[in-house]
Amino acid sequence: MSQAALDRIIAKQTPAMVKLTREVLAKLRPRFPGAVEMVYDKKRGMVVGFCPDERASNVINSIGVYSKWINLFFFEGGTFPDPEGVLQGEGAIVRHIRIESADDLDRPAVKALMAEALKRAQPKLNPKATRKILIKQARRV
Repeated sequence: MSQAALDRIIAKQTPAMVKLTREVLAKLRPRFPGAVEMVYDKKRGMVVGFCPDERASNVINSIGVYSKWINLFFFEGGTFPDPEGVLQGEGAIVRHIRIESADDLDRPAVKALMAEALKRAQPKLNPKATRKILIKQARRV
């Protein structure tokens, strides 16, 4: 799939969310070199998962784009060291951080959690691989 297909999905969001989504993706992509971006176009938003391969179960982090914010999801989040208490949710598996500005991704606590997620990734990302966008689910307009 292509960036153009992803751009069409992003364009379905409100103008503010289009801008935020593009800014967040621009910050996240360098942190996941060689990732497969799995895209799910949902009725109430969209999800982009950053994976080392084409298996959704191997997702490292994902973003959920909603009408007014983006959630950055952590899998195994219930076991992550979170001394600043930035992870939200009570799930044993999935926790998240609400992203209201792309600058939120530069907070040291968020960067540390993302580094932990990368460290735990199995299989590891291949930074020499070419980034790939895979549209897994597209809703009809």
